[in-house]
Amino acid sequence: MRKITVIVAAACLLISSGLAYAELQNVVVGGKIRIRGNYYASDYTGPAAAEVRWPAGLLPGRPIGGPFNALGAVSFSDWDDDGNDAKYIEQRTLLNVRADFTDNVSAFIELDSYDLWGEDFRSNYITGNDLRAAGVANPFTAGGTTDDVEVFQSYIEANEMWGYPLRLRIGRQVLSFGSEWLVGSEENATGFFGTSFDAIRLTYATDQFSVDAWASKLAERSPIEEDGDVDFYGIYGSYKGIENLTLDAYWMFVRDAISLNDTNFVWPVEWVEDIIGVDDYDPTELHTVGLRAAGTFGAFDYDAEVAYQFGDADAIGSTFVPFAYGDDDADFDAFAANLSIGYTFDMTYSPRLWLIAAYFEGEDNRDLSFWDWLNPFDRPQASVSFNRLFSTWEYSEFVVISDESNFYTVDVGVTFHPTEQLDVMVHAASFWAVEPFDAPVSFKVGKFRIPIAPALSFWTEENDDYLWTEAGIYPTYRYSEDLTFSVGWCHVFTGNGLEEGSFNAFNGLAFNGGSDDDDSDYFFFETVLKF
Repeated sequence: MRKITVIVAAACLLISSGLAYAELQNVVVGGKIRIRGNYYASDYTGPAAAEVRWPAGLLPGRPIGGPFNALGAVSFSDWDDDGNDAKYIEQRTLLNVRADFTDNVSAFIELDSYDLWGEDFRSNYITGNDLRAAGVANPFTAGGTTDDVEVFQSYIEANEMWGYPLRLRIGRQVLSFGSEWLVGSEENATGFFGTSFDAIRLTYATDQFSVDAWASKLAERSPIEEDGDVDFYGIYGSYKGIENLTLDAYWMFVRDAISLNDTNFVWPVEWVEDIIGVDDYDPTELHTVGLRAAGTFGAFDYDAEVAYQFGDADAIGSTFVPFAYGDDDADFDAFAANLSIGYTFDMTYSPRLWLIAAYFEGEDNRDLSFWDWLNPFDRPQASVSFNRLFSTWEYSEFVVISDESNFYTVDVGVTFHPTEQLDVMVHAASFWAVEPFDAPVSFKVGKFRIPIAPALSFWTEENDDYLWTEAGIYPTYRYSEDLTFSVGWCHVFTGNGLEEGSFNAFNGLAFNGGSDDDDSDYFFFETVLKF
């Protein structure tokens, strides 16, 4: 706490000295403490690592793609009640200071620290020496750092520039647009690290409409590469000139120019490749265009959004490598939609019935035809699904978080208020894969599926598209305006598609499949204090 106090004091001093031309008018200090205990039963493969479900060596000529390409198809879940449960308590602490100056100038700094209980404990109670203090920690939790207070936000803001409704914000900041379906703070149910951007944002806002334009840096590669940065740009417009209705339109653009190379600059192989035109990956360019409508109509409320993605997907194509080279012609070409609609009854408890439906287009080109099998040197076709960007939306409580794709879902529920301070939500949701995995015809041995004829990689059978259904109840008690307590329970009814496996996580690039079909439960307790 002393360290945080010193940092905040130094930040205030820097703000005051750096903006000496403007007179300090007001300083406000705030923050938030969020603590959540989680218990997952019959879910994770283990506390340390994922497990291989389809070893790469048993999938000859079939590129898996994604971050686990060298191993094959890897899953973090097993849906086996003989496996380990996951239990941990997470805490995020935020402390911010806002300084307002004359001429509509202000500065905002927010520090945060995300920790898991027991992973930042700095002393072994027997010997007085704990490896966590040296950065060695539970690999499942990825904790154990001694200097983990971060600058989550730090920006300068100028409003009403030159007498116009124009705002300029420069520095590290949260970007939040619409319902945060594609871009938001990503403060999820669990793993609530938050997301901020190093960005320049310009906003023109009136009572009837607003337009935001931004440019942000996601990765800086200089001087390692001349053109190797990752950048995120966008324009987001909102129209509010119609009563009880908001209409949004946007364009977002991610450019990833990090160099990609299959053979790692080995000469003379590179020289030959340049001649025959292989091993040539261009920068990845992901364009997202979308429309949104949200508002109320009597007792109804609604939020509908649709988006389409296009552009070069070389960063994904480079991961689909069966032997030497990946897909240098991979493209983004995917559609997604989200609908939320509710109706609030004017009666005791004010119940609100609601429905959420979502669709994220995906493809799975990991199967081989007989003719592909006869030509093993043919370059593979990558599997490119809709990319969720920086979404805050969570459709599942714990199967996947906010990066699932290649699926569609329907969720129905009710929220009601038994007392003025108590809110209760009950819901049930079902999930299906858009394109299930075409698995080799196989038999099961323990946790693994062994292909009957691994050399005949074209001999496949499509896994079930029905993944799972989950149902849960979540009461929240508002003890005061600043302090809330929440508890929750969710049960997963495992479907055949969840046991057999499908590529849904990591925007459709990671495998999600178990070794059994046992149901699973999730329990949590959470408290949040804002000040």
